[in-house]
Amino acid sequence: MLNLTRWWPLAAVLCLAGCGGGEGGSAPPSAEASGGGEPLIVGMELAYPPFEMTATDGEPAGLSVDLARALAEDLGRPLEIENIQFAGLIPALQSGRIDLIISSMTATEERAKSVAFSEPYAKIGLAMLVPEDSLIDGVEDLDAAGEKVAVKRGTTSQVYAAEHLKDARMMVFDRADAAVTEVVQNRADAFIYDQLSIYRYARRHPDTTRPVLTAIEEEAWAIALRQSDTELLGQVNAFLTKFKEDGGFERLGDRYLQPAKEAFQAHGIPFIF
Repeated sequence: MLNLTRWWPLAAVLCLAGCGGGEGGSAPPSAEASGGGEPLIVGMELAYPPFEMTATDGEPAGLSVDLARALAEDLGRPLEIENIQFAGLIPALQSGRIDLIISSMTATEERAKSVAFSEPYAKIGLAMLVPEDSLIDGVEDLDAAGEKVAVKRGTTSQVYAAEHLKDARMMVFDRADAAVTEVVQNRADAFIYDQLSIYRYARRHPDTTRPVLTAIEEEAWAIALRQSDTELLGQVNAFLTKFKEDGGFERLGDRYLQPAKEAFQAHGIPFIF
């Protein structure tokens, strides 16, 4: 088990979230501001800082917003962002409301039945947030009668819990913050979510929670498109290759995630980029 209680002197990994986006909080260009061309409409849920969030001026902000902006610029198209609840993103894509999804979405076999995925651009693991005085050291401690596991609806953490924790009681929430509250108030034995978010929530509630960051299961994030949009898929993959080779992901990681990056690397946990 990795206990990060002693890491708290590190600078806040997500101070940008608390500051409305900080230097990453500028809004993406509107269709009018970006000149002509058909807008590239990107769907994301602006509730997952520092990747997808809302700045103090009400505009989209975060790492994924910057990634979407760079993609739109590479394609020569103005950018529009649609803020959609995570569970509604794939239906919005299928209906034609949006052109693609950039929302820290894990590429899974089940989702690939409905959408096409780009090449992965990040890898991350599921982790756990537990009460500060919990004796839980790993996910194997959760699969027992009476254990209560909080998850967010529509996420791979919900899928994992349903498939692997047969004896525990699963508590499903529409918002991650609500699931965290259950752990803070000791009404849930664990909240399963991605490592970066678990790190952030533990920093936010150091007196009542503890992170268990060793990866339960590793995942890959990718951009989702309609299966019929093969030309756009090729353009997106070409962009991702160039962006990575040019150091784009390293710059985004340094801008939004530097303290977490340093902390993870110091303790031998692979970082996402």
